[in-house]
Amino acid sequence: MDDAIWDLPVRGDLPAEPDPVLVEGLSRISAATACAKLHAQGIRRTFIEGPRPIAQGQKVAGRVRTLQFMPQREDIASGLGQEYVERHTALWAVLEEIRPGDVLVVQAYGSAYTGCFGDMLVRYFKRKGGAGIVVDGRIRDLPRVSGLGLPIWSTGATPHYASQAELFPWAYDVPVAVGGTLALPGDLCVADDDGAVIVPRRRAQQVLEAAADHEQWERYSRARIEEGGALSDYYPLTPETRAEYERWRNVKESQ
Repeated sequence: MDDAIWDLPVRGDLPAEPDPVLVEGLSRISAATACAKLHAQGIRRTFIEGPRPIAQGQKVAGRVRTLQFMPQREDIASGLGQEYVERHTALWAVLEEIRPGDVLVVQAYGSAYTGCFGDMLVRYFKRKGGAGIVVDGRIRDLPRVSGLGLPIWSTGATPHYASQAELFPWAYDVPVAVGGTLALPGDLCVADDDGAVIVPRRRAQQVLEAAADHEQWERYSRARIEEGGALSDYYPLTPETRAEYERWRNVKESQ
């Protein structure tokens, strides 16, 4: 690198593989539960505001890999060469580094004009074993991409390719800001119809343990409310109904 040009793409370290048992456990809890349990631990900014699922019923949990777009500056990088330029960027590079189960989280500033992924790139990501994509920006080739069945959260669609407008794929496996949330390579992401939540790697086991009890008592409360129980008694549990729930759980576990 000299005083005028940066060597691109910028690359961070490949994050360590997560515990597969931990990932499997997180796949069974909702984004809402993960978000609530992190909030109870004092971690408040975990919801990625903006991206929505491109199809209902999508669910994913996996290791976070990151891609960072930056504003174009024509003396360093621009999109004038279209895919022929992009193939030498962080966008192509991170796809080659994807491992099975990874969730790619993309910083694109909510741009309405940057089509971060299209049919070919999503197809390749899926073939590499990627679990899902969360992009704080847009995608293109929406009908074909939807047909691939890969879980994707985005802010919408655009006809633009990735560097056609104001951004350029700059770095990967680096910290990114997505929808007001910090995502670090190696964090975990849980996403469903409610949206995507970043679970800090060091907090994931605590979240899983807290969520297991939470989701179980919610199932109990749901059943009691359906039977005519009072909302004020069963959501959340009072000390009395918590004891009732504990007795019910003990019976279930002994069967």
